[in-house]
Amino acid sequence: MNAPYDGDRGQGAGGAGSSSGPPVPPRAGQEGEAPDPYLQHAYDHDPYRAQDLAAQDPVAEALYDRAAHPPPPPGTYQEPQALYQQPQAAQHAPDPRLWAQTPPPEPAGPSRHLPYGDNAATTQYVGVDDLVTQASDDRGEQDAFAHLFRDQEGSGRPPGPPAEPEAAPAPVPPKSGGRAAGILKSSALMAAGTLVSRLTGFVRSLVITAALGAALLGDSYTIAYTLPTMIYILTVGGGLNSVFVPQLVRSMKDDEDGGEAYANRLLTLVMVTLGVIVGIAVFAAPWLIHMMSPTIANDVAANSVAVTFARYCLPTIFFMGVHVVMGQILNARGKFGAMMWTPVLNNIVMIVTFGLFIWVYGSSAESRMGVETIPAEGVRLLGIGTLLGLVVQALAMIPYLREAGFRFRPRFDWKGHGLGKTVRLAKWTVLFVLANQAGVIVVTQLATSAGKLSGKDGTGFLAYSNAQLIWGMPQAIITVSVMAALLPRISRAAHDDDPGAVRDDISQGLRNSAVAIVPVAFTFLALGLPMCTLLYASSGTEAARSMGFILMAFGLGLIPYSVQYVVLRGFYAYEDTRTPFYNTVIVAAVNAAASALCYVILPAQWAVVGMAASYGLAYAVGVGIAWRRLSSRLGGDLDGARVVRTYARLCLAAIPAAVVGGGVGFALLKALGDGAGGSVVALVCGSVVLLGVFFVAAKKMRIEELNGMVGMVRGRLGR
Repeated sequence: MNAPYDGDRGQGAGGAGSSSGPPVPPRAGQEGEAPDPYLQHAYDHDPYRAQDLAAQDPVAEALYDRAAHPPPPPGTYQEPQALYQQPQAAQHAPDPRLWAQTPPPEPAGPSRHLPYGDNAATTQYVGVDDLVTQASDDRGEQDAFAHLFRDQEGSGRPPGPPAEPEAAPAPVPPKSGGRAAGILKSSALMAAGTLVSRLTGFVRSLVITAALGAALLGDSYTIAYTLPTMIYILTVGGGLNSVFVPQLVRSMKDDEDGGEAYANRLLTLVMVTLGVIVGIAVFAAPWLIHMMSPTIANDVAANSVAVTFARYCLPTIFFMGVHVVMGQILNARGKFGAMMWTPVLNNIVMIVTFGLFIWVYGSSAESRMGVETIPAEGVRLLGIGTLLGLVVQALAMIPYLREAGFRFRPRFDWKGHGLGKTVRLAKWTVLFVLANQAGVIVVTQLATSAGKLSGKDGTGFLAYSNAQLIWGMPQAIITVSVMAALLPRISRAAHDDDPGAVRDDISQGLRNSAVAIVPVAFTFLALGLPMCTLLYASSGTEAARSMGFILMAFGLGLIPYSVQYVVLRGFYAYEDTRTPFYNTVIVAAVNAAASALCYVILPAQWAVVGMAASYGLAYAVGVGIAWRRLSSRLGGDLDGARVVRTYARLCLAAIPAAVVGGGVGFALLKALGDGAGGSVVALVCGSVVLLGVFFVAAKKMRIEELNGMVGMVRGRLGR
């Protein structure tokens, strides 16, 4: 009944070809007859039964050890051939009975495959927007009807002999540019500059602590040194850092002169504004010191030293603003390195200055110098060196501007050229930093008071600042560098009303930075104590241990702090500065309230530790609010499931790593002591164990971003 039709086969004279009897299938190789395309593979051996031994014997399914016979590695299966044709034998056919066999030789160039079947053309690597993929290559759209046409061409007629393989086209030389390559180069340059800047800044902090100690004298200088930065951010810094980048990009795109006139007007306006601010601030220095720390202001000797330091440091406000505007002009023109590398010069000048101070007067541990005993010449030396560092940093930007083709010409025609819109946008950013700095002022006052009440070194504002400096280094090196390179592109996507591109870039930045931010945060929690006893040993064992506990309290707050930074870039791309302001008000209020609570209920020597933990708690609250608002802005989709899954898996891998690594470090620190030698051994061994356990756990969880990073490294090393 189901036999193929054979009624006309072999009919000839005399009915020799009678149709009676069962049909006979054609024999292979029978001359004069074409093979039936519907029967040629009907009785072939199943090639897939040999892949799974348990499939041949269903009774032994439970006894089959699949772990002993894993499937062949991915990437070794042949591509499907056209219908009714036998696939051509590959030159280096894989043996399915072998696992992790040596791959066949592959040509060099873009077609090279990575180990274990990872394809460089399809694998998503960790980096900024597919850094090492071929995203910048032009790929033609696939014709969906080509497959249907090919199938129809091959059906209904016997297959012919296999076509001769066409000669492979000549390899196309890789493109030198492209979006991914440009972002990779910019991010790598910025990350390197930021890394060197942060490292030299860290050395600067070590030298300052060694010269002035971690008691009242160190707190007095630290407050005077941070006061210009606070005033700068409160006045124009917030707007310059976040609002003017999109405006500069738009002026370059829309203005006939490429935005040069707009940049000159902006730079002139900032210079005039900052000059006025510096004059007012220098005159009001005593009041500003009292606002920052009533504890220091009420001490006559400490107040005198702090006011003198402040009057040397406050003119740096002008040079900070000039440096930032020049850097943003370069960033808008695709030049990202100068803004990250020139701060190194400032750090070098300050390191030399405080090194001279130590050479003349000795370290704090040797001289036991305080606010009553520091000489006026020493104050003058430190003040001039601090001011000179910012001057050198700002002037070093001029050659980079000339190289980019920008020439500064003062322009005072500010009205009617778009600066009014920028100022209106910046007012919310000013309120944003005002709310943020209000919380900083509260913490500064409480920390200096707690340090004086405790009577112990390392429990005041300098210890808080030093621990926060270490804690913020990964954020500045990783997250800030990535988002600084992406911010102009996010701004263009927002300007083009493409929320999908904005969402993808923000999701990419969050997930890529998390691969490093999460394990580093748990490292601070587990190994903060040996880290600080090693780095700040010159300030005394007691002060170094106190800083270690503060760093441990900061630890996990690095995760929400990094997420908050990335999410707020989405609002700035849409020129929405009001929402970040309201969000920061909440963060500052939570931080101030929690810090005040710690100051009241905790002993004085532990109050600053509680304030450090409050910092991370405040940003965790802020992330929840900012995330929902940005998700609504982008149409309810911020790739939340994928981002949360990445962070959750990384945290699950980091928890056992922190427990094991921290236990090893603590045990070694107890056995060898908290001196320099014991701290080095504890930190190195604990870090190696922690990172090893984290890597193994993350690989077991198959975290996509980490696997991509490993694949990128292996691909770059050619292994």
